[in-house]
Parts: sequence; C-alpha cells; structure tokens
Amino acid sequence: MLFPTLNFALFFIAVAVILALIGGLWELKKIFLVAASYVFYACWNWHFCFLLLFSTTVSYSVGLFLPEEDSPRLRKWMVGGGIAVQLLVLAFFKYYDFFATSLNKVTRDIGWGEPVPLIEILLPVAISFFTFHGISYIVDVYRGKVTRCRRFTDMMLYMSFFPQLVAGPIVRSSKFLPQLERPSSNPPAMAAALLMIAGGLFKKVILASYLGTQLVDPVFADPASFSTLDLVFALYGFAVQIFCDFSGYTDIAIGLAALLGFAFPQNFNQPYRSASLRDFWRRWHMTLSFWLRDYLYIPLGGSHRGSVRTSANLLITMLLGGLWHGAAMKFVMWGALHGGGLVLERPFSERLENTRGLFRVMAVLLTFHFVCLTWLFFHAEDMESVWLYLQSITPLKPGSFAQVTPFTLGLIAIGIGLHFVSRNMPERIAAFPVVQRAPDWALALAFGICVLMIDAAGPSGVAPFIYFQF
Repeated sequence: MLFPTLNFALFFIAVAVILALIGGLWELKKIFLVAASYVFYACWNWHFCFLLLFSTTVSYSVGLFLPEEDSPRLRKWMVGGGIAVQLLVLAFFKYYDFFATSLNKVTRDIGWGEPVPLIEILLPVAISFFTFHGISYIVDVYRGKVTRCRRFTDMMLYMSFFPQLVAGPIVRSSKFLPQLERPSSNPPAMAAALLMIAGGLFKKVILASYLGTQLVDPVFADPASFSTLDLVFALYGFAVQIFCDFSGYTDIAIGLAALLGFAFPQNFNQPYRSASLRDFWRRWHMTLSFWLRDYLYIPLGGSHRGSVRTSANLLITMLLGGLWHGAAMKFVMWGALHGGGLVLERPFSERLENTRGLFRVMAVLLTFHFVCLTWLFFHAEDMESVWLYLQSITPLKPGSFAQVTPFTLGLIAIGIGLHFVSRNMPERIAAFPVVQRAPDWALALAFGICVLMIDAAGPSGVAPFIYFQF
C-alpha cells in the first residue's frame, strides 16, 4: 500500500475511525494499532510478518533480561548476541546473493568454479528500518538511555508502527516508547499535520514524479543519446527528485503519526544549502545519519583517537552506510566517495560552515555539485552505467534539449527553492487565527480538495518511493 493511493487513504480513514470508537481505552488502542500495522505490512508480503515478529521478539527478549544481569561480561555477551542475530538476518536477506556473486567471481577467475549457490532471495520490505530499530533498542537499554519495555505489545508497536515502517524516519526507542505510556494530553495539531501531508504529496506526486518520468529516467536509461546539457540537468533533476521523493515520504509519515497522536523526529533540514559534507549529513536523512554516528562511528572511536583513526572511522562508517543502501559496488563507491570527501574536508569543515558572503555561496555550490556527482552512483543501474554516463557527459556534445524543457527546469527550480522555505512552515500556517478557528470538518474538506488537485495535476500512476528498495 503506497501512501498516495486510494487504498491507503481508505485504510487510514478506517484506522482513525476505529481508534475514535475505541475512545479512552489506551491499551486496546495500542493493540489495534499493532494489528493495523501488521495488516499494512502484510499487504506487501504476509510471509515476512513472521520475520518482523522474530526481530521484535529478539530485541524484546534481550531488553527484558538485560537490566537484571549484574555481570558486565554477560551483559556484553547478551547485547552482542542480540545485535548479531539482527545483523545476520539482515545480511542473509540483503547481502547473501551479493557476496555469493562476488566470491564466485573470484573463485571462477582462479579456476575453482562457483562453489556458493545463488538463491535469489526476495528482499523483505522495510527489513533495514526495523532492524535498525531493534538494534538501537538493545543498545539504548544497555546504555541506560531507555527503560526496558515490559509490554510485548508496546515493543511490537515500536517495531511495526505503519507510518514509519517502510522507509523511516528511524525513531529512537527513547523517543517513541515513552509516548506509549499514556495517551498525549495535547490533541493532535490537525491543521499542521494535514499541511505536512499535503506538502509531502506535492513533493512526491508533482515534483519527484514528473522529474523522474520526463527527465531523469529517459536520460539515465540511454545517456549516450543525449546532449551534455541534458546529462548535466538530469543529474540536477535526480538530486531534486530524490530529495522531494524521500522528504515527501517522511513529511507524510510525520503528518500521519501526528494525526494518530505520535511525534516523529524531523528527517531533512534544507540539505542542499550545506556548506560542507559534514553539514550535509547533519541535514540529509538526519535520523539515519545520527544513527550511524551514535551506533557505529562513536563505538568505533569517533574522533577521539587521533586523526588517522578518525579518518578510518569516517571511511568505515560511510562505506557501511553505502552498503546499507544496497548490495552493489555502486553503493560501496557512493559511500567511499562521501567518506573520502569527509576525510579531506575535515580540517576545513568548521571554517566552511561558518563562512559568510561569497565564500559561503562558493562552498555551498561546491558541496551541492559533489553531492550531485555522487548521486550518479546512487541512481545508475550498475558501475558500467556509471562509466557510460561519465564518458557521455565528458565531451561537450551539442544538441537540442531533447529532455530538458522549461517545465522540468521549473520543477528543478521549485525543488531547490523549497530549501529556502522555513522548516516549520506548516506550524506557522496552522497558527493563523483563521486556521485555528476553522472546525475540523472544514480542515478535512480543504485537505481533501487539495489532495484531489494534486492527484489531478500529477502524472498517471504512482511510482514507488525510491527508499522503499532499501
């Protein structure tokens, strides 16, 4: 069930109505939300509901017994065991075929044949995200940052809550589980939530979808057939497309959660205004960036063991971050480029971020173009496609704008322009007196009209969100 579809709209309305009928029975509401979340996940493939339940059980069990164990050594073994189980499940489904193919290539080259069979495993939707939730819960209980979850249904809801299940944002247990203790005393900010959802739909259905179908996908499919300017603007187009696609999804997720009474963290903060790569990763997919920082980079030693060790930690973190996005060499290269860029700019990053005027403009443009170049590795089908694109773009090829049109240029300009809109714009609009005085039915009617207009203006069909594949 994709968010911008009639099926999901009917599903969410049914969930909201049943929750309203349940009334003040908070425990029953949580049980119903668990059931609804599993129904949502089952719509993709019901078999993987058992995998989600297994992952939940592992994290819950470790967290349940960990605080009662006095032996530091045994506590570490319990944490290590729980994390290992989660990672082994993730590695099997997501990386088995990748490593088997790579190993078979090596053994084939030295004449040993192909000893490792390929299984062609179906990748479960959302496995990376609920694995990250499970690991962060185990580690946070071990570090004392969150109280262990005593109710299994609470853990099930944390791991499966449908607004964020498929593609985030990654919500820490220390932020989510306390919200399950008692219902929020503040009613949901309906106007702000609806504005978030409408803005996310606009970014996804209009900006991302049109850029994908009318510029990015045709150029990337056959780069040798297009002019240099087409190739350049297709890179810009994909930079805007992936931002609008992913931030649009998280805006919808945050708005849906708010309507149900839950607060989610922000996931984007005007990333293409970054003056350094370090600043970019503090603004792009923030919940993943902070997760990698807190659960990988800092445990590796962070920046406290000398410059060489810090550089190695940055490279390892970004390489694994790239590999997390996909089991392919193009993602490894993408992570390596970002890791290498972070290492090279580290002595100057603070100066870059604090610069003003023309020098800041130059730093922002340099960072943006580096990010755009690395998006080539992210979007291309494989490494051969990357080299073909680079070979096609290098010679200054003349030609008419076969794909770049005033319409697509306008979409790119709007996508970049969104980086200059206040991040709390929905809250500011919702604070207008005329909006605050409007009854809920009027807000819902205005939202429905807005959604119909977005749907009518968008292309036919709904493309999956880009991050669903991760």
